[in-house]
Amino acid sequence: MAPIQANGYSIFFNENSYVALNALLIENHYSKLFLLVDSNTNDECSSLFLSQIETEIPIEIIEFEAGEINKNIETCTEIWNVLTELGADRKSVILNLGGGVVTDLGGFVAATFKRGIDFINIPTSLLAMVDASVGGKTGIDLGNLKNQIGVFNFPKMVVIDVRFLETLPQNEMRSGLAEMLKHGLIFDRNYWNQFLDLGDKTFEALEELIYQSIVIKNTIVMQDPNEKGFRKALNFGHTLGHAIESYFLENETKKTLLHGEAIAVGMILESHIAKSKNLLSETDYLEIKKTIGAIYEPIVFTENDIEPILNLLIHDKKNEFGTIQFALINGIGKAIINQETDNELIKLAFDDYKS
Repeated sequence: MAPIQANGYSIFFNENSYVALNALLIENHYSKLFLLVDSNTNDECSSLFLSQIETEIPIEIIEFEAGEINKNIETCTEIWNVLTELGADRKSVILNLGGGVVTDLGGFVAATFKRGIDFINIPTSLLAMVDASVGGKTGIDLGNLKNQIGVFNFPKMVVIDVRFLETLPQNEMRSGLAEMLKHGLIFDRNYWNQFLDLGDKTFEALEELIYQSIVIKNTIVMQDPNEKGFRKALNFGHTLGHAIESYFLENETKKTLLHGEAIAVGMILESHIAKSKNLLSETDYLEIKKTIGAIYEPIVFTENDIEPILNLLIHDKKNEFGTIQFALINGIGKAIINQETDNELIKLAFDDYKS
């Protein structure tokens, strides 16, 4: 697979990616390499990755406990302290080996340590491959609020090695699939159509779908690197999805949702809002609801859940002048941004979802 040229860096695939990575490490004359992992990727992925690295530069492994709950400033502080104790300088580089939590947090740590050091993303989850590790967004959560603190900061390189997917449980694979579905819904109906029947897909077909998904996201990001305009389309499903994810994260009576599980619900809800605003036909809405519903188990919402979720929308990063802004779809394969929506339409979407 040919490398994808992004905003000042390249995305490399499979075996060729390690040739490029080793060359980059030599060319940049780094003083030290720091491999940032969580407790899962250290166990499952670090051996494979380190076996591909050819360098005489010292490599230090920094591990933190896995889980979205640890994507916070406290973890950053611990990592900054470890980097300092291990003698990291401005010619050091951080290799982020992991899912979206590792790449988001690792990119933020790199952006802020000594006013910025280089980092490279090696995503190990499907979600990180097609979304979190591409596009330059770094950040951490503020309490239960997703990605409230962060900066745009692009990696030196992204390495995509699909062998890491063999370590993932099925629910994590489904989580990543949500972002791929989103890319079809907002940008390419033909790409969406490939997900209407996943039963006959081979692993090779999945590789090609991953590649196409990254091409779509990169195409959108290149047009609008800092999310001032059309890049907001990538937030389809995320306005309500993030609020649902945050609510389930903070509520002890609820089972914590994976990111993709929450976004899948968000896409159904926001598709219903698009239908209510006459942007989406009934036929297309039902196709979206059926397709997503066949992949993900339904989430149970009670009447007492809806109001707290609505209250969390005020923290969405797309909001302007106190107004909640949605990215919606204008038919399958086309997105429309900066859409105001009142609570009644949102509640109607929840009613339809629950039915």
